[in-house]
Amino acid sequence: MSTFKAPKGTFDLIPPFSATYLAVRDAIAAPLRKSGYGYVETPGFEDVDLFARGVGESTDIVTKEMYTLTTKGGANLALRPEGTASVLRAALEANMHKAGGLPVKLWYSGSYYRYERPQKGRYRHFSQVGAEAIGAEDPALDAELIILADQAYRSLGLREFRILLNSLGDKECRPVYREALQGFLRGLDLDEETRRRIEINPLRVLDDKRAEVQKQLAGAPLLKDYLCDACKAYHAEVRELLTAAGVAFEDDEKLVRGLDYYTRTTFEFVHDGLGSQSAVGGGGRYDGLSEMIGGPALPSVGWALGVDRTVLALEAEGIELDVPPATSVFAVPLGDEARRVLFGVVTELRRAGVATDFSYGAKGLKSHMKNANRSGARYTIVAGERDLADGVVQLKDMDSGEQEPVALDKLVETVRARLA
Repeated sequence: MSTFKAPKGTFDLIPPFSATYLAVRDAIAAPLRKSGYGYVETPGFEDVDLFARGVGESTDIVTKEMYTLTTKGGANLALRPEGTASVLRAALEANMHKAGGLPVKLWYSGSYYRYERPQKGRYRHFSQVGAEAIGAEDPALDAELIILADQAYRSLGLREFRILLNSLGDKECRPVYREALQGFLRGLDLDEETRRRIEINPLRVLDDKRAEVQKQLAGAPLLKDYLCDACKAYHAEVRELLTAAGVAFEDDEKLVRGLDYYTRTTFEFVHDGLGSQSAVGGGGRYDGLSEMIGGPALPSVGWALGVDRTVLALEAEGIELDVPPATSVFAVPLGDEARRVLFGVVTELRRAGVATDFSYGAKGLKSHMKNANRSGARYTIVAGERDLADGVVQLKDMDSGEQEPVALDKLVETVRARLA
């Protein structure tokens, strides 16, 4: 037993379970890669102020959940708790918005870190795939991203998820709503910390998950009643585009999301089979974030989908992904000469694109065949001195148990034909 264990609130991804995570990441990324989104990868840590300004100083993420550190040089850094601020910072630093052809369309995949109370579906280290469209204000772009996420989930076989949709207004109409909401909230029986939020960002109070708070919010003013004509028209077009595309959604007038930078369109993907941690992903428009972190005005929209939560959603629906076996062919040498020859065969098969492994270290046919069974390979190649003298190897179908000799010089061709 090792002295060390994975830190609390984290877990290791190991085979064969890790193959499902890879398949989920690939499935979420596939529609993005076919829709003009290029891959971006940012550092695992950033300047603390990037998240304090962008995510919001009043959010739980910044006040309670960020892992922070001070370098030997005195810089204050934070492990990234989310991806949008980092991706926008990278795009601005590289002047991608000046290259022409806005929006800049980027997708990413990586690990994120939040200090939270560990529970199923909520970890301190988690994985997300995200997408950002930077530099354009267009309802079609908002709709595109929601459609691509819907497409990704459906490609995995998921059917029991819901899309919640709302508009948070803009800098013209939200201040009026903010004032009305603050007036309502100040009259409630709330703890001191929540009262501080009323003054900093009252919309965050609407996102409070505590039952005693939600009960008092029953009569809270709704943002939809304060939207300006431009925001109403924008939101109506997003809804029309989604409906025309056949993507079902539910209007959720109380949907806020937990980050300060959202404006106008906001959405969440939820799966009721996950209990209290029902959100599997979400996002929205963040037209003012670039200016918050020192950049020019760049209206943008994006989302992040949780890989961990998506895997749990698959389990809730009883979906097992058709993950290709890690090994298609397994080579079993019987004797030193066979070991030398089959090692060369394995290399040749791999170069031909066949997933192939070799029985290392085993002694005797029984041990070799145990290795072959554990590999999950469809075919096993067995060769001894007599086989090699005849210029053949034995090709065994591990499903049927049938075995036949195959000429050594025709082996690669034969195996590829069988697997096809």
